[in-house]
Amino acid sequence: MAEAFRHPPPGARAVTIATASTIIVLAVAGFIVVNAPGWPRFQKVFFDADVFVQRFPEILYAFRKNVELFLTAQVLILIGGLVLAIMRSLPGPVFFPIRATAIAYIDIMRGLPSIMIIFILGFGIPALGLEGVTTDPFVWAIVALTMTWSAYVAEVYRAGIESVHPSQDAAARSLGLSAGQSMRYVVLPQAIRRVIPPLLNDFIGLMKDTALVSFIGTIEAFRRAQIINAATFNFTPYLVTAVIFLALTIPMSRFVDWLVSRDRRRQMAGSR
Repeated sequence: MAEAFRHPPPGARAVTIATASTIIVLAVAGFIVVNAPGWPRFQKVFFDADVFVQRFPEILYAFRKNVELFLTAQVLILIGGLVLAIMRSLPGPVFFPIRATAIAYIDIMRGLPSIMIIFILGFGIPALGLEGVTTDPFVWAIVALTMTWSAYVAEVYRAGIESVHPSQDAAARSLGLSAGQSMRYVVLPQAIRRVIPPLLNDFIGLMKDTALVSFIGTIEAFRRAQIINAATFNFTPYLVTAVIFLALTIPMSRFVDWLVSRDRRRQMAGSR
């Protein structure tokens, strides 16, 4: 036992070194920041504990709108992305116009900044004054996020579809299934299981992008922080918003890592 204390295992030694180096780096960075000439004013404007506690419930309540946007758009994106992926994967020259349309849409939506799509729909459509068409910015925020992220999700789906070996489709067709039935019952179930981790990564990005809809008037967490900042000239509400977003996105990121590690372990176990 004494020998074990004198010579800890390599894994324990690595953890100890990593912990010590992290503490040292954080301590040095903290010392530099705290001793900077402008730290007292910076702390008052950006890290005011009283403002943080006072405004946290208000911004957390506004964050409900971000969650509503995320959940609604997520369902629509999953459907829209799958439709686009299937359109792009249709074989044969007769379906070329459909494939070309899907490719053009995906290229355009992925090439344009999300904020531009949000601005065009959030301000442009209501400006047309079309009868019977809503001017609610919340609705157009959902439409904009769905249009943008469906293009990214479609490419994730397509990668999953192409990862399924062609022999799977050939075997299904030899059993009498049509091309559509083979896609539905054989290819898509395998493809969707394989792309769950990257899909979750995209949804982390979607969650962050819900803050962009504040620019068209939707009162969500970031917009509420802007309103408070304009009234108080204090930037601490932005820190509150950041903490709330991190409280949701970091667990999502760790869950994605766990899924990836689990899939890797399964693949390694299957290859033995």
